[in-house]
Amino acid sequence: MPDLDPASPADAYVALLEGNARFVHGDRLHPNQDADRRSAVAPRQHPFAVLFGCSDSRLAAEIIFDRGLGDLFVVRTAGHVAGPEVLGSIEYGVGVLKAPLVVVLGHDSCGAVTAASEADRDGVAPAGYIGDVVERVMPSILEARAAGATGIDEFVRTHIERTVEGLLGRSVLLASEVAAGRCAVVGLSYRLADGTVGVVASHGPLPSGVGR
Repeated sequence: MPDLDPASPADAYVALLEGNARFVHGDRLHPNQDADRRSAVAPRQHPFAVLFGCSDSRLAAEIIFDRGLGDLFVVRTAGHVAGPEVLGSIEYGVGVLKAPLVVVLGHDSCGAVTAASEADRDGVAPAGYIGDVVERVMPSILEARAAGATGIDEFVRTHIERTVEGLLGRSVLLASEVAAGRCAVVGLSYRLADGTVGVVASHGPLPSGVGR
């Protein structure tokens, strides 16, 4: 069985990667999904990772990382755009619940990134609050284009990296926990077709080889 409560950033990261490998190969264990686990976590929660991801329906965190109840503190928005509510939720997961890992999870063919790319190209933003999402993704599009990127998945990688850097730049609590070695932040890109994840950016004490 997988580690029930990984305590360090490195152990938490390895637990997620092992769960993703089981998902990819069709060997899921469905840990922590029974009545005993439900009863055990009812009084309190102690998730080992904060998962901040895109709201895309194909990115269900507990499924793609083969975890269960009480394992992941999940925050999701379209295009993983981060407003005050998101930052507060992440800080709660790290500062109060003591999760040692924060994951920013983006994915290929992201609709929000595509919409921002099209808005930049055409000069027309979507109406309503969708336009607000697009506006928050737009700096990533502009940065990626300035660096010579032309494809959506290149834009996605830039947006994941900017999101990671933005969390650390805006949250004093998160930056302090990472600097103290109690937490790590990693940006992952998920491939919809095969279910694998790849590292885009990372900060904090993670296993060697993890990074850009």
